Amino acid sequence: MKTFLACLVLLYAMLPISSNAAPLALHADGNLLKSADGKAVRLQGVCIASLEWSNLGDQIMKSMDVAVTDWNAKIIRLPLAEDRWFGLAQYQNDGGSGYRDLVSSIVKKLSAKGVYVILDLHWSNTGVWGQRLGQQNMPGVNSQVFWVAVAERFANNPAVFFGLYNEPHDVSWDVWRNGGEVTQDDKGTKYTYHTIGFQKLIELVRNTGAKNLLVIGGLDWAYDLTGILDKPLIDKTGNGIMYDSHIYPWKSEWEAKVGAAAAKYPVLLGEVGCEPDPKQEDPMTWAPKILAFIEKHQLNWTAWCFHPGASPRLLKSFDTYEPTPYWGVFVKKALTGK
Repeated sequence: MKTFLACLVLLYAMLPISSNAAPLALHADGNLLKSADGKAVRLQGVCIASLEWSNLGDQIMKSMDVAVTDWNAKIIRLPLAEDRWFGLAQYQNDGGSGYRDLVSSIVKKLSAKGVYVILDLHWSNTGVWGQRLGQQNMPGVNSQVFWVAVAERFANNPAVFFGLYNEPHDVSWDVWRNGGEVTQDDKGTKYTYHTIGFQKLIELVRNTGAKNLLVIGGLDWAYDLTGILDKPLIDKTGNGIMYDSHIYPWKSEWEAKVGAAAAKYPVLLGEVGCEPDPKQEDPMTWAPKILAFIEKHQLNWTAWCFHPGASPRLLKSFDTYEPTPYWGVFVKKALTGK
């Protein structure tokens, strides 16, 4: 028996050790992301949507497995909703504990595979819980409550980045940076709410003790990064900022709006993609162009969207996870190096 056990131990010792391990903590250094040993790290992956519009998500765990194992994603952008985090959305009766635990399970699963995750505040309200949950111009006062809670839960987890807001738009750069009143129109009804701006939101997160890398989008639905060229946001006590740009076929002047910023600061294309549309360039020519731009500037990127119902779609269906011919095929080839 002892001989058998000894052989078993020896055989186990000879097995290859899995390369999967918790990701290294990253920080911004110039226009790169670097680990503590000074090595540059470039992150490429996909957005996996549904937790912004669903309390449970749509095949979320299966999608994580496929994106990482079959598509070689090294980073996942995970859109969230602030009302759902606290159990204040429709059909929630557990105070949000199920939603929060699901997000924690996703983080744990990805971290164990050596994959990073961006917790992206995708849907917010306008200062009133349970009302107007969706994409707003800027994060509101309840977004502050959300980020304190999220930061405290995932403080200094090396796998987790904080995407402070999905797509800021229709405010001035001063309001974007320093805060102010935001007026929006909802089907003819105007309403106003307050945003503290991203500089104070950074400070709010850092006051929790969380040093996690921050991901912050520019204006024009997170496309335009020109406002940070000479006046970037300041992060005195954390791991720094990666600026987020979203590029679709109707966006032009990539070099001016994104490339110039990428020469100075770490940049993520947090959303990028295309679908057949007679009003836009053919995906068969646009997709290679944007991927060439990504390679030229060595951008970090998470393609939109690893969900068959969220356009531009990477997947034909959840049944097969087969890539769409106009975008998914291009992305899968790029991520897998094929």
